[in-house]
Amino acid sequence: MPHTLAELIIGHAAGREVKAGDLVVVPVDMAMGVDSLTPSIIDVLQKELGVARVHDVRRVALFVDHVAPASSVPTADNQARIRRFVTEQGITNFFDVGRGVCHQVMIEEGLAQPGQIVLGSDSHSNSYGAIGAFGTGMGSSDIALAWASGHTWLKVPETIRIQVRGKLRPRVSAKDLSLVVARQIGNDGAAYRSVEYHGLDDFSLASRQTLACMTTEIGAKVGLIPPSGEVAERFHVPSWLRLEPGARYERELTVDLGTLLPQASVPHSTDQVVDVATLGKVKVDVVFLGTCTNGRLEDIRAAAEILRGHKTAPGLRMIVVPASSQVLSEAIRDGSLLALVEAGATVGTPGCGPCIGRHMGVLAAGEVCLSTGNRNFRGRMGSPEAMIYVASPQTAAATALTGYITDSTCV
Repeated sequence: MPHTLAELIIGHAAGREVKAGDLVVVPVDMAMGVDSLTPSIIDVLQKELGVARVHDVRRVALFVDHVAPASSVPTADNQARIRRFVTEQGITNFFDVGRGVCHQVMIEEGLAQPGQIVLGSDSHSNSYGAIGAFGTGMGSSDIALAWASGHTWLKVPETIRIQVRGKLRPRVSAKDLSLVVARQIGNDGAAYRSVEYHGLDDFSLASRQTLACMTTEIGAKVGLIPPSGEVAERFHVPSWLRLEPGARYERELTVDLGTLLPQASVPHSTDQVVDVATLGKVKVDVVFLGTCTNGRLEDIRAAAEILRGHKTAPGLRMIVVPASSQVLSEAIRDGSLLALVEAGATVGTPGCGPCIGRHMGVLAAGEVCLSTGNRNFRGRMGSPEAMIYVASPQTAAATALTGYITDSTCV
């Protein structure tokens, strides 16, 4: 029987053929924890499970990225506790303040690989599907169990197939594709499903990461893109990890890239998506370029292409937070970051930045933000009276230039 990618990966880990709906226990290749949840994971591991040490330090990775550097004494205390735990356990896969967003660094460091089972204590762990790994987010208890035993349980998900055809227009990006899909499927339309993107052979790794990451916003358990192109060149792809013609999909959706226009999610739901050109004149106070969704070199370059030689609009604040120290270095070397700084942007420490509303640019009541992040629910980035629009790096740069949410194809 032909299998979906989710069935192939879980079946390979389980050592037997599986189908959607099966419950299986599988070994975990990597279980990642972030600073905001790791203290609670440690509590479950040591206090509730009574396990003193992790099962295999090689399969544990820890990050200080969500509030980095620490913004308060309690946050600093929790981060200090994580560092003590790392030393006591002998964990070598530890990435402290400034290394960057966990999902970006996991890919850069090769801690996620095609065909693997990779768990994370952050909901956007779907990102690892960009390289064909079964990446999925779990809560503190499940991560603690994986640390303690090296295994987890999964229900094999049904799969939604998204067939992509054609080529993107200039200044239209993978983010716009992900938002169109969110508009059509809805916030929970892919609840506990696997979402497979087909037809992306020409898409860069960075664009694939955006798409896989954004499957979280439609409720998906995992977002999977068959390894090809740049991914197949950079990673070892096991021979068994391939599309099998005739696999059964619960639902299929086709998107023509050639007709795609710049998109934006409007407050206060990611699936409330419209063409940017239809928004009218929406004045913006803050433009935020960054996050696990769009803080990569490709994104910074795209924004720099639009803003180079220009100035951001009077009264507008533009915050740029590279997804990792590697991205920061590369953007400095190629001049992209300099172009943004000279345009009027300010640069933050690589990490999650203001995405979760805890530091580095918290929004005030009544302020409007155009973010390249992934969420715009009420209170996400600060005051519940603030308004967040989600869009692409190109739309962010065009907006920074004019001061109003702007179609990037028109500047």
